[in-house]
Amino acid sequence: MYLHEVIKLKENIRNPHEYPFHIPAIDKLDRLRFHKNVTFFVGENGSGKSTLMEAIAYQCGFNTAGGSRNNLYELDSSEAKLGDYLRLSWMPKMNQGFFLRAESFYNFASHIDELAREDRRVYDSYGGRSLHEQSHGESFLSLFKNRFGRSGIYLLDEPEAALSPARQLAFLSIIHELARTSQLIIATHSPILLGYPHADIYNFNESPVRLTTYEETDHYRITRRFLENRSFYLHELLD
Repeated sequence: MYLHEVIKLKENIRNPHEYPFHIPAIDKLDRLRFHKNVTFFVGENGSGKSTLMEAIAYQCGFNTAGGSRNNLYELDSSEAKLGDYLRLSWMPKMNQGFFLRAESFYNFASHIDELAREDRRVYDSYGGRSLHEQSHGESFLSLFKNRFGRSGIYLLDEPEAALSPARQLAFLSIIHELARTSQLIIATHSPILLGYPHADIYNFNESPVRLTTYEETDHYRITRRFLENRSFYLHELLD
């Protein structure tokens, strides 16, 4: 494990009522400690999990549009504002890694195509061909299998977005291999990914953010109740 703690420098924030500082989970954040090689962020849309993820990526020196320290391309990003008010505690400092941002993955794939126009060997780290020439799910798995080989810190924002349930199960194996030498922080809505054993799960629906268990997450509870009582839920929702 490399990143041990995230500390918010709240005394430096001029306007705590401005976005993203007014988000309840961010507003009440003092420090967040990491105890495991795999940590999940969960919460509703807008709860602040992706905001904090992007701010950590910013402090790691990764491109906040997605990529590593070496991927230089532009994409507007307001959440990086928070990055100027965080301090990361390392042991040891790690500069290798990657920030996957599912919502801007198309832009990242286009950036790789631009690099490959000068040197097609760039594709060697992405399955040997353009990410745009692969299905969305295939391109994600190509990235995970080929680009994520080194020890490092991997920040993944909703990696399940392009993965079928079967491929989410396959991704669990990739997480397990990476966790042997790397640290992963994953923001997700997937009850399948959250089932990875012995990981820490931080709930951003709580303010302040707190650790929770797999069975306590809304993702697990709602999915289980729906699968066990599908007719009842559909009747309540649709009739």
